[in-house]
Amino acid sequence: MISVDSVGVDFSGSTLFSDITFNINEKDRIALMGKNGAGKSTLLKIIAGVDKPTRGKISAPNDAVIAYLPQHLLTEDDSSLFEETAKAFSGIQQLKTEMDELNKQLETRTDYDSDEYMAIIEKVSELGERYYSIEEVNYDEEIEKTLLGLGFLRADFDRPTGEFSGGWRMRIELAKILLKKPDLILLDEPTNHLDIESIQWLEDFLINSAKSVIVISHDRAFVDNITNRTIEVTMGRIYDYKVNYSHYLQLRKERLEQQQKQFNDQQKMIAETQEFIERFKGTYSKTLQVQSRVKMLEKLEIVEVDEIDTSHINIKFPPAPRSGNYPVIADHVTKYYDDYLVFKDAQFSIERGQKIAFVGRNGEGKSTMVKAIMGEIDFEGELRVGHNCQIGYFAQNQASLLDGEISVFDTVDQIAEGEIRTKIKDLLGAFLFRGDDLNKKVKMLSGGERTRLAMIKLLLQPVNLLILDEPTNHLDLRTKDILKDALKAFEGTIILISHDRDFLDGLAEKVFEFGNKRVKEHFEDINGFLRNKRMENLREIERK
Repeated sequence: MISVDSVGVDFSGSTLFSDITFNINEKDRIALMGKNGAGKSTLLKIIAGVDKPTRGKISAPNDAVIAYLPQHLLTEDDSSLFEETAKAFSGIQQLKTEMDELNKQLETRTDYDSDEYMAIIEKVSELGERYYSIEEVNYDEEIEKTLLGLGFLRADFDRPTGEFSGGWRMRIELAKILLKKPDLILLDEPTNHLDIESIQWLEDFLINSAKSVIVISHDRAFVDNITNRTIEVTMGRIYDYKVNYSHYLQLRKERLEQQQKQFNDQQKMIAETQEFIERFKGTYSKTLQVQSRVKMLEKLEIVEVDEIDTSHINIKFPPAPRSGNYPVIADHVTKYYDDYLVFKDAQFSIERGQKIAFVGRNGEGKSTMVKAIMGEIDFEGELRVGHNCQIGYFAQNQASLLDGEISVFDTVDQIAEGEIRTKIKDLLGAFLFRGDDLNKKVKMLSGGERTRLAMIKLLLQPVNLLILDEPTNHLDLRTKDILKDALKAFEGTIILISHDRDFLDGLAEKVFEFGNKRVKEHFEDINGFLRNKRMENLREIERK
C-alpha cells in the first residue's frame, strides 16, 4: 500500500492544496479529476517523487516500484527502438550483477566470523530473494508484444529513437513503463498521442495486467473503461469516490446541489440576522440579543460551494453560409512522398452538413488528406472543393498562431459579430476563462488555455466547412462537452481527425478509415465502426 499523508503545496504565495490524505491499494485504478489548474499534475509528480510537497509525505514500501509517464518527456537518441525499450529490464540486470559481485567477494574472503562477512551474506540473501522471485520471462518476446501493441511495426525495431516524432517517443517511454510491471503506474494524458487501436490495447493491459494505476485523462471513454475509483481535486481539497467516472459525475452533481442548498439557506439566515442587528442595535431591551447575534456571525463558518459547472451554457454560433451540395469530392486521389506511398486511389464524397470522422493509426495519411483538401500539397488524381466552400481549419499547432500581445477578451472581441458580442464573457466563461483571466495577455496562457482560446476564435468565424485536427487534446471534459454541443448545432460540414471516442460518439455520423494505403468509407457511427473493427481484429488473430 502507498499512502499520501497530509500533503500540501504552496505556490507563489498561495495554497494550491492542503492536507490531502488517501491510500493507494493494489487493484486501485484511480481517475484523478478536476479543472485545469486544480493541481492534478502537481499531485501526480509528488507521488512519483519528481516534486516535493511543501508539507506532508508519500509513504511506500522500500521495494515498491512507482513508474511515471509525464505529458512531456525527452528520450535519449543513442539507441535503437528495441534497445531503448529493453532498458526497462536494466534494473533486473543490475540486481544480478550486484549479486554476482558479492558472491565473488564471499569466494575470496576468509574473515568468516566478521561483521562485514555476515553483512555480505545477508545482502546476497536479500538480493537473491528479490531476483529469484521474478518470474522467468522471455524478455525479447515481451518487448516485441508491447511495441506491436502500441502501434510500432517490426520494421521500426532497429530504427534510431531520434527518427521518431514526439508522440512516438511518448509511446517508447510508455512501453518501458509497462514492461517494468510496476506496483503503481502514474499516467498524465497517456492517450493524447495514441490512435484508437493502441488505446484499446492499453486499456486491456491496464485492466488485466497492471497492479494499480492513477491516470489524468480527458478521454472520458478511456477513463470510464479502466477506472474503479475517482479522486476529484477542487478548491485545495479532494473528494474520494469508489466509483468510475460516469457514476462520480452523478454523485458530484448531488454533492454540488446539496452544497448550493446549504449555501443558500445560510445566506438567507445571515441576511435575516444582519437585518435584526441593524433594526435593534440601538434598542436597550434587545442589546444582549444583538450582541449574541454579532458574535454568532463572527464565529460562523461560511459554507463553500465547490467549483460551479458552466457546461449548461448553450452557445449559438453564427449560421454557416450555404455551400454547394458536395463540399469535398475525391476521385482516385493518390499521394506519394518520394517513393513512399501514403494512400492510393482514394474515392469519396462528403455531402453538405455531414459530420465525418477521419480515423486510423498514426502515419496512415489522415493529416495528409486534410492538406490535400486545403490545397497545401500536390497529389495525383482529382480533389474538388465545392461551390462557396469556406474552410475553417484547426491544426494541432493552432494555439501558437495567436497574437501573444493582446488580451484574452480582445482576441475574441476582434472577431465576434452580431448577438454573440453581448455574450463574450459568457462564452469565455463556458470555456473556463473567468475574472482576471479575461485581461491576461495571450502569451501568459498555458498551452491548454491557448488551445481553448484558438477554438473559440475559429468557431466564431463564418465558415461552412470545419476541419479539426485533434481538437480535444488539451481540453478538459466539461470544455469538450461545450465544444461537442456547439459542433452538433453547427449547420455546416465537419471533418474531425480524432482518437477521442467519447467526443466522436453522437457527433460523427460516418467514418473514413485510413490504413493499408487505402481510405475505406464506413456508413456507420464510431461505435458501429469500433464494434466491427474489434471483431475483425479477433478474426485476424485467429487466422494467425
